[in-house]
Amino acid sequence: MSTLSIPAVSELRAEPAAAEEELRARDVGWYPQARELVSDLYQRSPLIYWTDFLLSICGGWTLTAVYFTAPTWSWAQILSFLGASVLFFRAGTFIHELVHMPPNLAQWRWFGRVWNLLMGIPLLAPWILYRNHVDHHSAKFFGTPDDGEYLPLASSPVTEILKYLAQTPLLPLFVVARFGILSPLSWMHRGLREWVLTYTSAAVSNPYYRKRFPKRDEKHLLIVEVLCFAYIVVIATLVVKGVITPHHLLLLYLIFAWTLSLNWIRNLAAHRYGNRGDRMTHLDQFSDSINITGQTWLTVLLFPVGLRYHALHHLFPSLPYHNLGKAHRRLSERLPPDSPYHATGRDSFFAAAADLWRAAVRTPREQSAMPRWLRKPQAN
Repeated sequence: MSTLSIPAVSELRAEPAAAEEELRARDVGWYPQARELVSDLYQRSPLIYWTDFLLSICGGWTLTAVYFTAPTWSWAQILSFLGASVLFFRAGTFIHELVHMPPNLAQWRWFGRVWNLLMGIPLLAPWILYRNHVDHHSAKFFGTPDDGEYLPLASSPVTEILKYLAQTPLLPLFVVARFGILSPLSWMHRGLREWVLTYTSAAVSNPYYRKRFPKRDEKHLLIVEVLCFAYIVVIATLVVKGVITPHHLLLLYLIFAWTLSLNWIRNLAAHRYGNRGDRMTHLDQFSDSINITGQTWLTVLLFPVGLRYHALHHLFPSLPYHNLGKAHRRLSERLPPDSPYHATGRDSFFAAAADLWRAAVRTPREQSAMPRWLRKPQAN
């Protein structure tokens, strides 16, 4: 397959001109220098995308078959469980790349369809639900209660981190209820449909996020809802017929919950989460984000498909994942020592998570930023 040249200006992929002007004015040239250093890295390679995704998802399903058929608690079952969850996590992370892809090229439309067929529908996570990720790069929404991927965990007490983590075992139940119960009921009730489109139609880590699903994408959403519901019906039918046993359902739940938990935990090292709900500039968004720079096996597994370079991604959202490592090395080597870019690095997930925990420990309950997310008046 040939390599497609992707322009640096589009709705999802480019940095706003106003943000660039602000950075030029405030940072004495480091941002223009950084942009020039990576200017040749905006090409997405279809060969890399297709190969990486297909190997990951096929490996995940192969190991899942071993997991379901191996003797209970055998090494084969344990290792296949761990391997399948890591590969599903990697394959699932391409949902992020899909949102940043050019929407009108057939090459990427087919990538999205295949991703849904092999990953999105079976795991009840069609990529269109992540359409709200665009707001996560907006100066209007980033770091505010209207950002579906931001919680003020560093500017709230530790209990908020614990509440965040406590949701992970429930995530499979949420998505099954969303597509197996709420979807079909909402097709028959207009008021419930509006509620579903507003409250349960975005892939978010901020449970207080409220925004109606875009009307222009409702047809797409309906199609994948029908497919997900049909998938659940097939599973339920096999359970009734005894083909799938309660033991199989338990195994399915465990691997589903663990796979979703990997991303939930990884999120703790994506940002500093110290904003209190005010709007943030492009530079502020970048400074609030983290690059994990340690070369360890855990970093490779926990931050697949370029997620380890999250600050770099917020600086230049249109860079494809397979060029982020090269871009990071260039910027680290050639930007001046006092460049803000160097301050975004952390040696490991644990270092970033420890910073978050210490900040939360230092935050008294009466100074918590969380009431703003709850849409409640803040304590005096």
